[in-house]
Amino acid sequence: MSFVDTLRQWDEAVTCVEKGDSAEALRIFLSIEEPNSKICFDIGCLHVLDEDLDKAEKAFDCSISKDGHLAVAFFQRGNTFYKKKRYEESLADFKQAFKALRGNQLIDYKALGLRYKLYACEVLHNMALAEVQMGLWEQAQENLVKALDYKTESKLNLIDKALQSTLKQNIFKLVDFPPKVLFTPNKNYVAELEKKDYLGKAKVVASVIPQDEFSGFAPLQPQVEDGPTHPKEPEVLRALEGAPHTVLYEFVPETSDELAVVPGNIVFVLQKGSDNWASVVFNERRGLVPYNYLEPLDILDSKKKKQGASRSPSQEPPTRPERKQGTKVEKETSKRDAPVKRTAVSHTPVKPAENTCIVKVYYTFNFAVSVTPGSSYSSLMEVISKKLNVSSSTLTLSSNAELNQESEINGDTEMESVWSRAGSGRVALWCFNTKNSDSIKPESEISLVALHSYESSSPEDLTFQQGDTIMLLCRVNQDWLEGQCHGQTGIFPASFVEEVSKNGQVE
Repeated sequence: MSFVDTLRQWDEAVTCVEKGDSAEALRIFLSIEEPNSKICFDIGCLHVLDEDLDKAEKAFDCSISKDGHLAVAFFQRGNTFYKKKRYEESLADFKQAFKALRGNQLIDYKALGLRYKLYACEVLHNMALAEVQMGLWEQAQENLVKALDYKTESKLNLIDKALQSTLKQNIFKLVDFPPKVLFTPNKNYVAELEKKDYLGKAKVVASVIPQDEFSGFAPLQPQVEDGPTHPKEPEVLRALEGAPHTVLYEFVPETSDELAVVPGNIVFVLQKGSDNWASVVFNERRGLVPYNYLEPLDILDSKKKKQGASRSPSQEPPTRPERKQGTKVEKETSKRDAPVKRTAVSHTPVKPAENTCIVKVYYTFNFAVSVTPGSSYSSLMEVISKKLNVSSSTLTLSSNAELNQESEINGDTEMESVWSRAGSGRVALWCFNTKNSDSIKPESEISLVALHSYESSSPEDLTFQQGDTIMLLCRVNQDWLEGQCHGQTGIFPASFVEEVSKNGQVE
């Protein structure tokens, strides 16, 4: 199913919900062959509305598998588990939702098409409720006290009432997701689905010839006696930014930041990346298009236009260039000391096969192993020690870069808590050689200082402020690095930081 067909059905289903026909909306949603994470979330919400919790759980599973950073999907699945009285699984999902908030007070999903704000205090409220159902009253009180730090004025009474209930060891109410609130498709894309009359309506004009009985369009008449001997050259549209190109082949986008174009369209290339993707402008919209689908165009040269238009429409388009996940192309900056643009990240994530989980291990070098989700500690250590050719008795695993009692993973660790952190079939772990401390991550000895503040624009990015110290984990490529700052791990532009030498001076 094409992107356009999926978009059309998505819009039709949302319209049905707005009209009160949830059954028809669910039928349309289920007919979509390859639903994205947002559509799967919508399907789950409609199943919850029908009180079919088993199907709702499967739909939210699908949504999370397609987007492991969608906090609201973890929140909804946690609520579904709670209603099914599976409190341990519910608690695990609420913890994942809170982790995805990254210390923020709330996430406003309006920009993604969902009119809903997920509050950290409400996630902690439901987390405490799941703990209450498990008899963990003290932990529930701790989470509610923690929720007071994240509360807003409108949520103050909610947390206070829940805290009072726990002191009396009474059950309180679950904060549920509002019914019939769904992700909606991008309104700009939906607008493109409407048919447009670019020719307009014909108008009957009066003839300039006296006593002319002609009805319809007037014949072309000279407006001045001494007109130009040669037709006027077309003017170059200097206001348009970028180099003009003709589209040679139809391109159907697979992600939201790619742009749908068809043969004959004129696009303006703002930037061409080294991975053969171009950032273009078309109809006042910006997006990514494969550069090998385009051909440079000279606006003043009509012969080139004809040559471009004469290309056989039946010709097969070139191979779609490899797209790097979660990348965007933005405007360049002209100042040397200003933050540079974000270009396509050239690291290619390992795609996990079915029933496997990719474990990225930080050691003296970084590597990845494939294991079965839910594997025991001994099975996981066997794979890692075999990869390193080191005895497992000398290795220690940790959930973060700082090995301590809380982060250490050993034979007594509940492995469910480890695998629950696997988003999209991937999880990161740190490995330490306890008999050779000097071999622990030489990259960790490299410290970086932030020259500019960087706000993450995607879940895999690392947010930091100017002056922060960042521990380098690995070099993705010449433009992007991976590091850790304030307990968070992610990638960031190399031009935003400089290396700190061993004597503490910026190099």
